Amino acid sequence: DDGEESESVRHTVCMVSDFFYPNVGGVESHIYQLSQCLIERGHKVVVVTHAYGNRTGIRYLTNCLKVYYLPVATFYNQNSLPTIITTLPLFRDIFVREEVTIVHSHSAFSVLGQEAIIHSQILGLRTVFTDHSLFGFADASSIITNKLLEVSLANINHVICVSNTSKENTVLRAALQPSIVSVIPNAVDATQFTPNPSARTPGRITIVVISRLVYRKGMDLLAGIIPEICALYDNVDFLIGGDGPKRIVLEEVREKYQLHDRVTLLGAVDHADVRDVLVKGDIFLNASLTEAFCIAIVEASSCGLLVVSTRVGGVPEVLPDDMILLAEPRIKSVVDELRRSIHLIKVGKRPDADEYHRRVSAMYQWKNVAMRTEKIYNKVSKDPDLRLVERLQRYCHCRPVAGVIYGCVVVIDFLLLCLLAFFRPAKNIDVVPHWGGLQNKVHTEGTVQLSHLQHSYSKETDDTI
Repeated sequence: DDGEESESVRHTVCMVSDFFYPNVGGVESHIYQLSQCLIERGHKVVVVTHAYGNRTGIRYLTNCLKVYYLPVATFYNQNSLPTIITTLPLFRDIFVREEVTIVHSHSAFSVLGQEAIIHSQILGLRTVFTDHSLFGFADASSIITNKLLEVSLANINHVICVSNTSKENTVLRAALQPSIVSVIPNAVDATQFTPNPSARTPGRITIVVISRLVYRKGMDLLAGIIPEICALYDNVDFLIGGDGPKRIVLEEVREKYQLHDRVTLLGAVDHADVRDVLVKGDIFLNASLTEAFCIAIVEASSCGLLVVSTRVGGVPEVLPDDMILLAEPRIKSVVDELRRSIHLIKVGKRPDADEYHRRVSAMYQWKNVAMRTEKIYNKVSKDPDLRLVERLQRYCHCRPVAGVIYGCVVVIDFLLLCLLAFFRPAKNIDVVPHWGGLQNKVHTEGTVQLSHLQHSYSKETDDTI
């Protein structure tokens, strides 16, 4: 029955997040790959994000994936400046022009995504939210973020988390009913992450780290691990890809211990080049202090590397026990697991790269992620409409102060929407023709190419926002 339903229901989905290409990261990759697979399944998908430099207006990516780069200001870590009111005319025009039925917001960090949820609910659209991160409960930033998230998701139709640990975290943080929260893991395009043992350096063991160089990714932990491993083994090198504020810490360690010939800092690595870096290594190290789902270890395993990771968040759920070595987030524990992995390689018990690739290909596929997400779309499309009064009551029941403030913002948003409807009626907004014929043609003639953005066709159009 689910199969028949998914064949008959076609949705117009608007993916919204501050994080999208040309910015590189897990959320960006997730949105792009999921959108491509949904298009392959016959749905119409558009992406909305903020402008990146001179990349503003409308762009088309592979398979007619339309991206709106909104001319809104950013203020911190690629996040849009929170204004709420000023983005309403933009979102209303996009939702009406594209005939959007479902708005899918990504990342609790995304201001643009949270604003899209508010606007779309006032317009009567169904809303889905995917949480990609774990948050604490004690520090000031987490407390504030959790309170805002609780109010923001008070009227959400459904929430998707990338691991069971992430689901438990989100349910507690946002005070959600577990019944409206589903777990859909990330995936990897295994065709882009194939093994190449010939790329390794003979006689050397290379430990690869590819991550944003920030505190929560364990860079302070890594700074303590590097000198210990280099002191224990003369034939072990470190290859580190990524950039961030903690790069200076790693450079200081390299300088202090004179490890310039053994520790290589590559800086930022384009996603299209990640595979070429991974295949040079023997061991992949993930030193994160918190992680909902680490897609990097899946990519590394697909390339045939032995994975060593800290036992945090949803990491233990990602790979089977025989494909990963887990350590506590302490220097001694991680060093012990690295010594164990180095010993396995030295005694000839290196993992079979082709076997690892085959297993990862079977476990994680974007087509499965899209199929499960599609079922959620089908479910929320049948949810009853809520009146404005009912939505306001839900906001006020969340938090006595934040809920009332949020409710006032929603009322103002609703009044502005009424003004917009008077001065610019929906009937005066041109509807964009659906390119479904071309998309279906691509689907029937062959497999949709999920190539990376750097290899996609991208074109500035004459459309303006």
